Amino acid sequence: MSQKKRFDPVLIVISSAIFGLLVLMAYMVFSPITMIAVGLGSIVVIIQIITLQRSASSRVPSKKHFPSAFFIFLLASPIALGITVGYDTYFTQNSISKAILLWGLTLMFWSTLLFIPLALYSKRKEMSMVDITTYPKITVIVPAYNEEKVIDTTVQALLETKYPDKEIILVDDGSKDKTFDIISKYKKQAKVLQKTNGGKASAINFGLAYSTGEIIVIVDADTIIGRDSLAHLAMVFSSDKNIAAVAGNVKVRNRKNWLTWCQAIEYVSGIQIARRALDVFGAISVVPGALGSFRKSTLEEIGSYHKDTLVEDFDVTLKILKTKSVIAASANATAYTEAPESLKSLYKQRKRWYGGNLQVFARHSDALTNPRFGILQKFVFPYMLFSSCIMPFVSFITLGSAIYAGIFGGGGLFVLAMFSIFSALQCMQVALAVRLDNEDPKLVAYGIFLVLGFKQILDILLICAMFEHLTKKDAVWTSADRVGI
Repeated sequence: MSQKKRFDPVLIVISSAIFGLLVLMAYMVFSPITMIAVGLGSIVVIIQIITLQRSASSRVPSKKHFPSAFFIFLLASPIALGITVGYDTYFTQNSISKAILLWGLTLMFWSTLLFIPLALYSKRKEMSMVDITTYPKITVIVPAYNEEKVIDTTVQALLETKYPDKEIILVDDGSKDKTFDIISKYKKQAKVLQKTNGGKASAINFGLAYSTGEIIVIVDADTIIGRDSLAHLAMVFSSDKNIAAVAGNVKVRNRKNWLTWCQAIEYVSGIQIARRALDVFGAISVVPGALGSFRKSTLEEIGSYHKDTLVEDFDVTLKILKTKSVIAASANATAYTEAPESLKSLYKQRKRWYGGNLQVFARHSDALTNPRFGILQKFVFPYMLFSSCIMPFVSFITLGSAIYAGIFGGGGLFVLAMFSIFSALQCMQVALAVRLDNEDPKLVAYGIFLVLGFKQILDILLICAMFEHLTKKDAVWTSADRVGI
């Protein structure tokens, strides 16, 4: 019998502090006209949440192909608000740069209103989940190419994972190092396969052909999964027969320097806030390759993994969402992955991630306008497109305006105050994410770098990927250098 869990009161305290700071910021810097505009925008956000929740399970198709109301709202509201804030601030403070800065801060205001309540709701829903009573057979597939530095640790962790009915398939994708020799030691405990090099997607599909489990779990070759992770994944599947896939909780294990600590908080913050919000709608946007699980029948129905993309996990997730199936997440199914430890290695990793994401956006562009795809068209695809392709430019425009206002506009104190409030707000959101995940409190200190420093590095890499995509430069597979632990 599982004990009744009590909702953490600290989460309520942190959330209240976040919204209190938002109100304080609005009171300090916004005039009555701008406050009305922000208030109206907030009301629209709440209406959007209610509407999306009601329509998340709707399966009524429409013949009209047009972007969703949410996407139109995302595009139109910054323009409308920008005009309002710009007009008001320019005539009250005679500063265009300050107006642009406030516009950027207001977008952050809305995103906080949208995601924080949903994240808390997801946590409460997770706490009400009942213990698993039956254990469906699980097949774990580990695709590997030149992973001699990390593969042994990964396999050892899988063997130690507590689950009564599991099958492990290790697929060597034509490695040129000692990967196959290492995994061959485990032929008695796992199915060890070898094929000519064809890419990660082909390796997964190859392993899938030999699988016998009802649930398929994909684990990256550099990932160590938690001892109870398979049981937690199975628990989520058992909670709803309509769940087609479950995303695991990926964490950075090699927290050695500033860069890896920043990536650690990037993972925790993204998973515990934005992904939890999407979990409320059963529409997780990416089932990660580090730890992702699927019903085998679902993979067979959608045609398994596609070989012509650099981010096969994102592609297969969208294919599933297009069927209007439910994709959930488990915060308790943990996986510890190796993050790049140098800027060069980070660049190689994100070049593949961001370039591949743009490939998938183009490949599934019909998800933006076709209402038969349900919540994918109404919310998930527009949100991903907006955050990936528009927000990096907004961030730099806002930062540039702040610098200009501080140096040339005589608004140094104003910019300093806004930066302080913005940074405090970001750190409190990080604190909320850390508390939701029971993570290391040290991560909160790195929250400032999601405002200044690490964030700009990621935005630059994203913008570079966009320009490469627009210039038709072929994206190629690039991966971070393995270091081994």
